[in-house]
Amino acid sequence: MNTRIRPAHLEDRTDVETLLVAADLPTDGVAEHFGAFVVAEDGATIVGAAGVELHGQYALLRSVVVASDAKGAGVGGALTRRVIDETCVRGALAIYLLTTTAERFFSRFGFEVVSRADVPFEVQASKEFQGACPASATVMRRLL
Repeated sequence: MNTRIRPAHLEDRTDVETLLVAADLPTDGVAEHFGAFVVAEDGATIVGAAGVELHGQYALLRSVVVASDAKGAGVGGALTRRVIDETCVRGALAIYLLTTTAERFFSRFGFEVVSRADVPFEVQASKEFQGACPASATVMRRLL
């Protein structure tokens, strides 16, 4: 697989949302924050995506998704590293995420489980925290 990570373009949104739906991940809030998404491209095909929402001094990592036929090729890791690096450059103090299935994956990038009470109000006000993700989702944080 010859994958390259690049900033998402507006015309990529349908492909990204299709990947999210196929992976049973929420699409709420994608349109509002699509300018901070990156995509993984194999040739002309989008095989993965990740986004970040900035909320004050904090960020929310969201929508990390990889097409089923591209899993195991390092695409998810490359997307996650890229979003973390870009979030650091933007000056965020910490990056949060919600997951129901990928706790072990994200722990490899320095994310640790925290309680919802430890999440800043600005991040808790996001669509992800307000219902796009189930209340049973694990909350993780990486200090930057």
